[in-house]
Amino acid sequence: MTIKCIAVDDEPLALDIIKDYISQVPFLKLMKTFNDGISVLEYLATNSVDLIFLDIEMGGLSGTQLLKTLQKKPRVIMTTAYRNYAVDAFDLDVTDYLLKPFSFERFLKAVEKSCNSLKEGQNDHVQSGSDKDYFFVKSGYKILKVNYDDILYIEGLSEYIIIKTKAVNIITLQSFKNIEKTLPESRFIRIHKSYLVSLSKIDSVEGQNVNIANKQLPIGNKYKKRFFEAISLKEKK
Repeated sequence: MTIKCIAVDDEPLALDIIKDYISQVPFLKLMKTFNDGISVLEYLATNSVDLIFLDIEMGGLSGTQLLKTLQKKPRVIMTTAYRNYAVDAFDLDVTDYLLKPFSFERFLKAVEKSCNSLKEGQNDHVQSGSDKDYFFVKSGYKILKVNYDDILYIEGLSEYIIIKTKAVNIITLQSFKNIEKTLPESRFIRIHKSYLVSLSKIDSVEGQNVNIANKQLPIGNKYKKRFFEAISLKEKK
């Protein structure tokens, strides 16, 4: 199991220590480091990670403010020099709380706790996925059942989205962000500001385009890296 992580701290020395500790753990993959919370928000808008090593007291957006802003939270290990933030941190459902300066052994214990938590989450997702393979949307005066397996891709049109299925096109009034949350990440991915595709329905990829059911869809530069990582991981499974 590889855990993708980022480290956030406005103290260069503290960040160097975390980077060194991460390099000693084979299953941790450091994606990027940050010295402020705003940059983290921008990064997470188009990238996904499993774990964040997060300082609390930073200039501008603090670690706790950052967590309150995130709609979808990865596992979080707080790193701070102040004991008095512990209660606030655990209220935000962080996995662990490391008090600076912390040893590699203590760091590793927190990482193992995060790893176990992620494995439990994957098992829960598999179980829930086997129970529910569909969702409902309102289209006109009807509420329609949509099976995940029937979806080819989803197109965004201003305030509406069109769900392209094998049999029909379903037009519903909702945001792209909302439909993205509804669909399982393991089966669907956004490739453009206006397109979200089913990974299993992709016929081919040619340059900057995805071909699905005789339709060519563009891959936006903003989503290109994550898309190619997703299909690469899918091939290895």
